[in-house]
Amino acid sequence: MTYLRPLAVTLLLLGACSQADTPETATIETAPQTAPADQPVETAAEQSESEILNAWFERRFDEDAMDRPEFLARLGRKDRNEEWNDETKEAWLERMDRTRSDLAFLTEEVDVSALDEDAALSHNLYVRNAETLLEGARWYNHGYPFNQMFGTHSGIPTFLLNQHRIDSEADARAYVARLTRIPAKLDAVTERSKESFGMGISPPKFVYAHVIRDVDNILTGAPFEAGGDLNLILEDFRSKVDALDLPDEVQEELFSDAIDAMDEHVGPAYERLKAELQRQQAEAGTDDGVWKLPDGGDYYAYRLRLMTTTDLSADEIHDIGLREVDRIHGEMRDIMQAVDFDGDLDAFFEFMRTDPQFYYPTTDEGKDRYLREATALIDTMDERLDEVFLRRPEAALEVRPVEAFRERSAGKAFYNAPAADGSRPGYYYANLYDMNSMPIYQMEALAYHEGVPGHHMQIAISQELDNVPTFRKYGRYTPYSEGWGLYSEYLPKEMGFYEDPYSDFGRLAMELWRAARLVVDTGLHHKKWTREDAIDYLKENTPNPEGDIIKAIERYIVMPGQATAYMIGKLKILELREKARSEMADDFDIREFHDVVLTSGPVPLDVLEQRVDAYIENGL
Repeated sequence: MTYLRPLAVTLLLLGACSQADTPETATIETAPQTAPADQPVETAAEQSESEILNAWFERRFDEDAMDRPEFLARLGRKDRNEEWNDETKEAWLERMDRTRSDLAFLTEEVDVSALDEDAALSHNLYVRNAETLLEGARWYNHGYPFNQMFGTHSGIPTFLLNQHRIDSEADARAYVARLTRIPAKLDAVTERSKESFGMGISPPKFVYAHVIRDVDNILTGAPFEAGGDLNLILEDFRSKVDALDLPDEVQEELFSDAIDAMDEHVGPAYERLKAELQRQQAEAGTDDGVWKLPDGGDYYAYRLRLMTTTDLSADEIHDIGLREVDRIHGEMRDIMQAVDFDGDLDAFFEFMRTDPQFYYPTTDEGKDRYLREATALIDTMDERLDEVFLRRPEAALEVRPVEAFRERSAGKAFYNAPAADGSRPGYYYANLYDMNSMPIYQMEALAYHEGVPGHHMQIAISQELDNVPTFRKYGRYTPYSEGWGLYSEYLPKEMGFYEDPYSDFGRLAMELWRAARLVVDTGLHHKKWTREDAIDYLKENTPNPEGDIIKAIERYIVMPGQATAYMIGKLKILELREKARSEMADDFDIREFHDVVLTSGPVPLDVLEQRVDAYIENGL
C-alpha cells in the first residue's frame, strides 16, 4: 500500500499517499530563521552562495512543514497538534503560488556557478521538483481522492492510530480536537471528488464498493453501534490515555469528550462522504484505464514521466515488460528442473498456487508464525549487512500486520518510515487477511524488499543523513525507492540466500510480478485493456493466486503508472552497478557502490547515473 521534493511539492505530487507509497517520519531540527540576540549574525557577505542557499532550503522546509500539521506529526513534532492539513482548493492554490515564487528565486537570483557540487545538486532537485509540480497542476482533478488503496477516508484513522502520540493530557486533548475537526478535512476532499465527478473524472464503478466498505468499517463499534466493541478510533484513544498517569476523573472526562466528538463530528462527516460515494456509484462507468478521462493520453504520459523519471513511452515500457517476462519464465523453468517437477510452466504455477505446503492457515497461529518467521529472516540478513554496505540504519524495524479496518483493501505489504528521534521504529506491514495471498515461498523476498536491505535501509539511512538539506532526506522518487526495493530482493541471491529452490522461485515470482506490471499497466491505461484482460494476462503468466491478481489489477487501475517504477528502477540500478564493475575492474567495491546510491538521498534515475559516473571517474 504506498509515497520528498520540497515538502509541499512531494505531498501534492504523490496525492495523499501512502502508503505507499506514501511514504515518512522523523524529528528534525531546522536552522533558526533568526540568531539569538547574544550571538552575532553572520552576514550574507561572510557566507558562501552554497551556505546561503542551504539555509534557504532549511527555512522553506520548515515553512512547508508548518503548513502541514500531519507531516509535523510524522516528523515527531507536536506543533499544531490539534489540526489537520488544509485540503481546500484555496490552500492548494496558495501552495502553487509559493512554488512559483520558489522557482523564480532559484532560477533568477541564485548564482548556480558559485555553488559547490552538493549545493548544485540540491538546487537541481528543488528546481526539477517545482517544475514537475507546476506541470502537474493541470491534473489537479484527475487523481482519484477516494479509492481502495489510499485516501482521506482511510488516512484519517491510520494517522490517528499510528502518528498521533499521546504522551500527556495536552496530547489527549489535541486528539479530541482533531476528532472535532475531521469534518473540515473530509468535507473538503469530498467536495473535490464531487467536482471531479462533474468533469467526467471518476474511478470505475467497482472501486466504490471497496471504499464504501472501508467507510462502513470505520463507522462500526461504539458509539455508532450499541453494545459490542469500541470503534477502532475510540479504542486507540482509550488505550493511549489509559497508559498515562492521570486521575480517573480526567480520564473519564477525556473519554466522554472523545465520544461526543465521534457522535457529533466524525460520524456525520463519514455519513456525508458515504452518501456522495453512493450517488457517484450509481452513475459511474465501467471503463478502467485513464484513457477514458479528459485528455487521458496526456495525463498517462505525465504519470509515466513522474513514476519512472524517464522519457520512456508507454509502448517502450510495454515491450520491456514483455522481454523481462520471457527472461524470468526461462529462469523459472530452470528451477522446475532443479526440483524434478513433471509438467510445464503452467502446471508448475498451478502447483505453487494450490499446494497447501506453501501456505500457512488463515488463523491466529498461522498469522503469528508468519510474523515471527519474517522477523527472523530480517534479523539474519541484518547480521550480514556489513559484507555489502558501509553503513546501516540506526532506526529499529518492526514487522506488524495490517490493521483490521483496512486489511481487505490494502496491498499485501508496505513500509512506513521511522521517526529519526527513535520514538517510533520503521514498520514493515504484512497483510495477513487472507494467508492464501501470502505464500511462504515469497516470504523471504518480501522481507528483504520491505525490510533490509530494502525500504527500511534506504529510507532510514536517507532520514539519518547529516550532510544534505532536510528536503532531500525525505525525498520520494518512486523508481529510485521501489527500484531499490526490487534490487534488494535480488542482492541476497548473490550473497548466498534463497537456499531453498522454492524460495528462490518466490524471488523470481515477485520479479515476474514487477515485469508483468509493465505490461498490464500500459495495457490498461494506453492500449485500452479491460480489467478482465489484465487479470487474464496475470493469470496466464504468473503463479499468483486469483485473489492476489484481482487486487493488484484494481490497484493499477487507480494508481496509473505507479506500477512501472519498480522494474524500470531496478534495471537502471543493475545497469549502473555493472557499468561500474566493468570500468573499475579490481577497484570496484560493492559496498562503495551502495554508498553512492544511498548517501545522496532519493534522486531521479538520470541524477543517480550522473553520481555513479562521477564515482567511476573519481572514486568515493
